[in-house]
Amino acid sequence: MSGTSSKRKKQAKADRHTRITVLVALTANLVIAVAKAIGGVFAGSPALLSEAAHSVADSLNEVFLLAALRRSRRPADPRHPFGYGKERYFWSLLAAVGIFVMGGCFSFFQGFEALRSGTEEKFSGYVAGLVVLGVAFVAEGLSLLRALYQARRKGGGSADLSDPALRTVIAEDGTAVLGVTLAAVGMALHMITGQVAWEAAASLVIGALLVYIAYRLGREARDQLIGEAADPGLTARIRALLCAQPEIDSVEALFTMKTGIDSTLVAARVDLVPGLDSERVEEVAVRIKRSVAEMFPEADRIFLDDRNGATGTRESPAATGERGGA
Repeated sequence: MSGTSSKRKKQAKADRHTRITVLVALTANLVIAVAKAIGGVFAGSPALLSEAAHSVADSLNEVFLLAALRRSRRPADPRHPFGYGKERYFWSLLAAVGIFVMGGCFSFFQGFEALRSGTEEKFSGYVAGLVVLGVAFVAEGLSLLRALYQARRKGGGSADLSDPALRTVIAEDGTAVLGVTLAAVGMALHMITGQVAWEAAASLVIGALLVYIAYRLGREARDQLIGEAADPGLTARIRALLCAQPEIDSVEALFTMKTGIDSTLVAARVDLVPGLDSERVEEVAVRIKRSVAEMFPEADRIFLDDRNGATGTRESPAATGERGGA
């Protein structure tokens, strides 16, 4: 299983880089959240306070993602025979909820409250607030570039967003850069016109943006938790490999399900060629599963079932999820 070992080492290395990316984002967000909160209170700026809530939500979410990276790598056990890979999707779902509640809802509150009560202009405070936003833009931009670099490195030149932790960091940092820009524009227009509506509008747009990002991340995590099929291209290649086996007459059904970012369950119902005795069937099943596992290391569990029942017993390796071993 050298291919599997190599895949796991590669994934462990990718996880280390992802953990560094999340830690960079967490550090940046914690510092920025404090600066935005102080600047927002000092200036009485709803847009800046919305951005402070945004950064607090991002910081909490990155703690969730660090937990996901650690817990999802635990090995399979009798209670969880397919491993803990889906923990990444669970913690990513919690991160999406955090973005919605702490970021989006608070931004809406700040926007409506500003429209209702208005704010007193404190131009010296607003200048300081704009400086804070400028620093935040640079910090969030650098964190975003670090995350994008990690995604491209993982994908071998093209962005690989299969890891929900990395995908969430990119979504958060990208939204943060856009949110900072909106807040700065709102504050600047408030200073120029004296109309708080500009800043309130910026808070409401930031809130809508966060709700949308939370919805997209939550929907993706939900699909994975429910049980999403593997990429159609991978499924087609597995089917082609099975059909190419001389002992398989036809592949009647092929099902796949992602059990983690680097693991997939494969279940196939096949028709074997006539004339194979039970001992030969077991040898064929082991060889075919070994071939699938070596060709597709992400196939962590492989189930084969002969439609005619020759391999359907519990004891037969063709009906178990072993990775092609004896």
